[in-house]
Amino acid sequence: MTRIISATVERWPVAGAFIISRGAKTSVDVVLCTVSDGEHVGRGEGTPIYYEGETAEGCAAAISAYAGPLDREALLQAMPRGAARNALDCALWDLEARQAGVPVWQLAGLQQPAPLPTAFTISLNDPAQMKADAKAAAARGFALLKCKLTGQGDEARIMAVREGAPDARLIVDANESWHDLDIAAEAAALAALGVEMVEQPIFHGREERLAGVKAPVPLCADESCHTRADLDRLRDFDAVNIKLDKAGGLTEALALAREARARSFRIMVGCMLGTSLGIAPAALVAQGADWIDLDGALLLAKDRDGGLPLKDGLLYPGTLWGMGQ
Repeated sequence: MTRIISATVERWPVAGAFIISRGAKTSVDVVLCTVSDGEHVGRGEGTPIYYEGETAEGCAAAISAYAGPLDREALLQAMPRGAARNALDCALWDLEARQAGVPVWQLAGLQQPAPLPTAFTISLNDPAQMKADAKAAAARGFALLKCKLTGQGDEARIMAVREGAPDARLIVDANESWHDLDIAAEAAALAALGVEMVEQPIFHGREERLAGVKAPVPLCADESCHTRADLDRLRDFDAVNIKLDKAGGLTEALALAREARARSFRIMVGCMLGTSLGIAPAALVAQGADWIDLDGALLLAKDRDGGLPLKDGLLYPGTLWGMGQ
């Protein structure tokens, strides 16, 4: 019989600092969930959604206290979305793959995953530092850069990034900082510099702010989109960013991707800061996505042993989770 073996908190240092409009992080706490049937062991990792008040300790406690059925579909009803459900759901997928002796992508009826051209995040900083960071990322082979913005001085920052990486594709993440600005004008100024998408310009929960906004590039819902239940109120967005911690696991993330595509949303697949154990399940959802932002482990000072290989900006399938990909 399957049972939860442990739910533990781990702290992973960030390489330097990860800076967005809400503040800086020098480390990230994740919850590691382990399940077993007595013979096989499955693991899953979740990163708390800090802007919703989640903590790694709270997620570990929620997993340890869970007494419902250890069935992925039952979890969708028995446990609220979030990082705790994500860690448990992914641990169950990993266990099922090991029980069956086949990789998760086969269990899920997906095509064999291919290497992914992930974005690399350029943290919020002064223009000169963002230019240097963009130049360094491009030199490592990253062809897509995601720039963190703050709502003030953003055009100067993107001009600097463009100078540092003249051939890179650019997307930007406003992290809700454009809510009180002229969103269409801000987007137009950045579009002229080659920016191809703007992520979460407005406060989550205030999606009506986008009604009538005609931006020249797609606007993507991040904090505004967690599960399939959110899609009805995202009609003024062009795209959705799917993250396993927001969705509460691979099971819901796959379902969200299917329904979003059916409704003609473009798809971005992102992640929180975390190790490759948390990134590997998201890589399955990211196959065929319009934008892929799975650099969470690449921003750490050190990844978990057996982390996903990276070469020339491409993230390759590994064997850390789900019987390999």
